Amino acid sequence: MNSRAPWSPGQESHLFYITRQRRPLLDRAEGIYLWDVNGKRYLDGSSGAMVSNIGHSNPRVLEAMRNQMLRATFGYRLHFETESSERLAAELAALAPQGHDKVFFCSGGSEAVESCLKMARQYAVATGQAQRWQVISRDPSYHGGTLGALAVTSYAPLNAPFVPMLQAMPKIPAPRCYLDRDNFSDAERGHGYADMLREKILELGPESVLAFIMEPVGGASTGALVAPDSYYPRIREICDEFGILLIYDEVMTGAGRTGTYLAAQHLNINPDIIALAKGLGAGYVPLGAMLAQQHIVEPVLDSGGFQHGYTYAGNPLACAAGLAVLDEIFAQDLLANTVRVGARLKQELEQLKDEFDFIGDVRGKGLLLAFELVADRETKQPLPREFDAYLRLVELAYERGLILYSRRTRGGIEGDHFLVCPPMITTEAQIEEIMVPLKASLEALADDLTRFTKAA
Repeated sequence: MNSRAPWSPGQESHLFYITRQRRPLLDRAEGIYLWDVNGKRYLDGSSGAMVSNIGHSNPRVLEAMRNQMLRATFGYRLHFETESSERLAAELAALAPQGHDKVFFCSGGSEAVESCLKMARQYAVATGQAQRWQVISRDPSYHGGTLGALAVTSYAPLNAPFVPMLQAMPKIPAPRCYLDRDNFSDAERGHGYADMLREKILELGPESVLAFIMEPVGGASTGALVAPDSYYPRIREICDEFGILLIYDEVMTGAGRTGTYLAAQHLNINPDIIALAKGLGAGYVPLGAMLAQQHIVEPVLDSGGFQHGYTYAGNPLACAAGLAVLDEIFAQDLLANTVRVGARLKQELEQLKDEFDFIGDVRGKGLLLAFELVADRETKQPLPREFDAYLRLVELAYERGLILYSRRTRGGIEGDHFLVCPPMITTEAQIEEIMVPLKASLEALADDLTRFTKAA
C-alpha cells in the first residue's frame, strides 16, 4: 500500500535508537535551554553530545542557512564547486596548524575518522609503502560507530557484537595517570605512557605500522582525559622516528570546545591528519571534515585520486551553516569565554568533590569537563557495576531539568564518569543554574547508594 499514515504526539513510536526508553517530545530550543511540549525547561549541560557549541537557535546561523537555501541546497561535488564549501575550507585551513591546507568535508565524526584512515592508507600506497596498514589506537577509546572507526575503537559494549566483521587494530593503554599508584612525576608518567607506543611499534614491526590515532583530550570513552604535558611531544617524536602518521581525532575537542579552536594548539603539536565534526556544524546541520597536510594529499591525488567519498560531502547548505557557526565563535569571542567559564565550572566541580567522597576525579580542559565516581578514593575501586551509577545520575539530573552525558570509563564495563560540557555561550551566572540541580542529583544518588549498599 502507498497510503500515508498520519502521526500524532503520544502514539507508539516507529523510531528506535539504543533502548526502548522514551523521552518527552521536544518543542523548542534557545541558547542553552530546551523545552518539551509540556513546557518543562531543560538546561543543556552536555551540549547534546558535545555538539551544540554555540547554543540553540542562533538567529544569525538560521539566517545564513535560509539565504543559502534560497540559492541552492545541493550541488554534487563532482559536478560543481560551491562558494560556501570553498570559503569554509579556506577558513579551516587558516585556523589549522601549519601545512593543513587540504580539507575534505563529510557529514559527521564517524565519517571524518573513516576519511582520515583511508587517506593515511592511500598515502602509504601512493608513496610506495603499501606494507603499512596497522593503525594503533588507545584502550579505552572511541572513534565512531562505522566498522572502520570501530576497528580503532576500544569500548567493549560497542565492539563486541562486530568483532567477527572487522579488522581489529592494535591498542596501547590510554594515559589514565589518575588511576596509577606509583611515585613517578607527571612528566615521567607522560613519557612512560608515550613510550608504550614505541614498544608496540617495535612489537608489530615498524614497517607495518601506518598511523597512530588519539583524542588530544579524551571524549566519551575516557571522560575528558588530559594527559601530562610531556605525553604529547613524545608521541610526535615517536611517530616521526618511525615515519608513522599522527592522526588527531578532534571530533569532540575541535571547534573551540577546549578553549582553542583545535586542542592540538594547546601544546603546539602538529598532527599529520585531523578529524573534525560535532561543533563544526554545532547541531544546526550534519557536518564533519578531515584536515590534512598538503604533502599527504598531493601524492594521493597524483596516483588517481582519493578513492573515497560521501553523497553530502561539501554540501553547500551544511557549509553555509558551518561558516555562520565559525563567525559566531569569533564574533562573540567564545574561545575566551570557554576558557573563563570553563575554569569557573571546573572549580565548582572540584568543590563537589570535596562534598561527595564518591567523586574520585575531576578533569578536562575548557568546557570539556568530567568527573568520575569511585567506591574508594585510595584504591580507585569503581562503584559496583550493578548499581549503574552512570545511568542513575543522568536520570536524577534529567528529572531536575539538567542534561548530562555519561559513559563507563573502564572499557565500558564499569567505572562511571559524567561529562559536564554546556555550550560555549554559557555565562558564569548560568554555571550556578547547572550546579544547583547537579548537587541535588548527587545528594539523591548518595541516598540511593546507601540503600543499595545496605541491601547488598
